[in-house]
Amino acid sequence: MADVLPLVEARLRSALGEPDARAAVTFLGADRIEVLRFTEDDIVRYATLGMSAHPMADPTAVVADPVRGPRAELVLTVRRGAGADTDKVLRPLAVLAASPQVEGVVVAPGASLDVGGPLWPGAPFTSVLVAESGGLVEDLELDAPAEPVRLLPLLPMTPNEAAWKRVHGAQALQERWLADGTDLRDPSRRPVSLG
Repeated sequence: MADVLPLVEARLRSALGEPDARAAVTFLGADRIEVLRFTEDDIVRYATLGMSAHPMADPTAVVADPVRGPRAELVLTVRRGAGADTDKVLRPLAVLAASPQVEGVVVAPGASLDVGGPLWPGAPFTSVLVAESGGLVEDLELDAPAEPVRLLPLLPMTPNEAAWKRVHGAQALQERWLADGTDLRDPSRRPVSLG
């Protein structure tokens, strides 16, 4: 099968334009993960590149299938401003993208991914909710029997929102955000009312 990453990068460029910056992070025992930054007016999007090189494997599987299995990349969208240094999100994003290789995690919509600290310095968010793909960047179909590469949006969560989501579920949290008119792109937004 052809190398997937150039195809994924082409899909990202066709949807988001030319990246204005990129950084690479390598973790021991894992392939290199790149994070591309796309800027349009006051919106900044960060997309991983490298997570989809191999299918994610069920951690209980004895042998990982080299072709079959879910593939994904992560996309985080934030609004510039409010003094937030969101470019420092590159390493946490790379850590999340490497988690399937390093920890055997299968990243799918509805999952919570915790970075163990603020997403960027001073951020009120320590984790993200993985949203459904197919909106901003369409999934990338691959030749059978390989599954498509899903470009999964990440929605930043405060610790209280993450705890509430564990009890009530991803759908309930998203409905609460919607009902409250929450701007999920605001890098310094307050947590939604969960009372």
